[in-house]
Amino acid sequence: MYKLLNTDFKAYSFITIISALLFIPFIGNIPLFDWDEINFAECAREMIVSNDYSHVQLYFHPFWEKPPLFIWLQAISMNIFGINEFAARFPNAICGIVTLLVLFYTGKKINGHHFGLTWVFVYASTMLPHLFFKSGIIDPWFNLFIYLAVYNLIQHTNNPTGQYGFKTSGFAGIFLGLALLTKGPAAFILVGLTVSVFFVLQRFKKITSTKFLITFFIAFLLMGGSWFLIEFLNGNGSVIKEFIDYQIRLFKTEDSDHGGPFIYHFIVLFLGCFPASIFLILAHKKSTTDTPYQIHVKRWMLSLFWVVLILFSMVQTKIVHYSSMCYFPLTYLAAYSLHKFLSGEFQWNKNIHSLTVVITCVLGLVFTLIGLTPFIKPWLLSSNLIADPVAIENLKANVHWFGFEWLIGVIFLILMFIGIYNIKRGGLKYVFTFFIASLFAIYSIILFFIPKVEQYTQRDLIEFYKACATHHFSVESIGYRSYGVLFYGGLEPTFKTDTSFAKYVEVRRKDFESQNRPIETSYGLLRTNWMIDVQTKNPSCFTSKITDEEVIKKHHPFLKELYRKNGFIFYYRVFDEQYKSWDIFYDK
Repeated sequence: MYKLLNTDFKAYSFITIISALLFIPFIGNIPLFDWDEINFAECAREMIVSNDYSHVQLYFHPFWEKPPLFIWLQAISMNIFGINEFAARFPNAICGIVTLLVLFYTGKKINGHHFGLTWVFVYASTMLPHLFFKSGIIDPWFNLFIYLAVYNLIQHTNNPTGQYGFKTSGFAGIFLGLALLTKGPAAFILVGLTVSVFFVLQRFKKITSTKFLITFFIAFLLMGGSWFLIEFLNGNGSVIKEFIDYQIRLFKTEDSDHGGPFIYHFIVLFLGCFPASIFLILAHKKSTTDTPYQIHVKRWMLSLFWVVLILFSMVQTKIVHYSSMCYFPLTYLAAYSLHKFLSGEFQWNKNIHSLTVVITCVLGLVFTLIGLTPFIKPWLLSSNLIADPVAIENLKANVHWFGFEWLIGVIFLILMFIGIYNIKRGGLKYVFTFFIASLFAIYSIILFFIPKVEQYTQRDLIEFYKACATHHFSVESIGYRSYGVLFYGGLEPTFKTDTSFAKYVEVRRKDFESQNRPIETSYGLLRTNWMIDVQTKNPSCFTSKITDEEVIKKHHPFLKELYRKNGFIFYYRVFDEQYKSWDIFYDK
């Protein structure tokens, strides 16, 4: 393969075509997932239907949690392809193509043409990075901008007084500014901490000069502050204050729905980025053949990896994509180890061999058991192994399986053990079999597992939201948060000017202030209660989990059950009972 792609033009062309084939197909096949995917897609939808592209909105009220750059990308995509799942995920598919091209370009600059191709292959065939490019969340673009900022800092600090000092410091500031416009202040925190750790590892040696530092901050402020400046010049100066105030509140708030132990992200990265994570371990070994520049780059990559991993391990809220910035340094270090391994400098020792065998067996068993779901479902339902009543009912959903899905785990095991066996016998190039096995598993999961997970967990809700939108019924969730009620329920922009809701918000404001809760983050709860108690324009529907049934009977006696299905109960408001179209739901 290296010989076929021996020129830059061939390599760039090949990467573009293959990455497009990897990341674009099937991205519109299943509904978006609550929360994050639907949350961001809904913000883009509200931009379009309200024709207000200046502000990020949710419930057609200001949404200060995220800056607008990624939402703009989704809105552009939706204007081209329509408001749908494909359009919501398409920007990240493009990000996947751009990312692999960037990895080849920067990898080639760092360690040569072959290394750039290896890094591309490792990244594309690693499960979590690959799956994120087929999603509709913010992180792929945010991570790319952070990496480009760090890459330019790597170049700058390698020669801090060189002729390209202004260029590298300026580009670092621009890309960090783009990251700020994508996800907010976390960008500056991550890069700032990484620079600090690198500075310590350098034993406090000078890594730049004042003029370049000023260049960096000017570029960062101009790019990162561009949206705020435009809003200020348009007379919307309050936007800056509101955004900063919200970000401060956000950092002080824990999300109790997404907790986890300190080692959560260690486990996520080790299993979700296998087999690259195995070679990450080898990368911590010192090399006697590295050039000073390669040592410099490795030090930066280790700094970035451990800063992100430890920082988000300390954060109370634990969500898979919080540590996704680790994917860049992790796969770089994996590619670095692969080259050392293939050259004979790094050895395939017993510990690495045993660890690879264990993780292979664990993942192969998991894939096989998932594929056997229709066969073991009766046992799962009767074994008391699942404690959550909602999860038990979810599992009862009528989901079609082909019957061969269990072979995914078996084929993964076969491919992995072919590689393990031959490496043990000295066939070092069989190491690439690991990544072929991983790529096979990734696409099998995308085609056969993820659609079924969606059907078990949320498909009934999505269908109910769509039915409500078709008949112009208002719909909300009770007892749990869902943005699907907005995106699939088709909340209309007239909600922004609804005087009845505005009055209700003002009545409840004191209650929220007394509890030290920002009312701006609670429009879902407010809308639910308003629809139950006040709203009369449209018939109102509601969804809840079966575990909240008694609470709803006690506190919301005006709700009547339509039907229940797979862990959820679907209601309508009693004083809408004269409405003649409720029978559309009874075939459920």
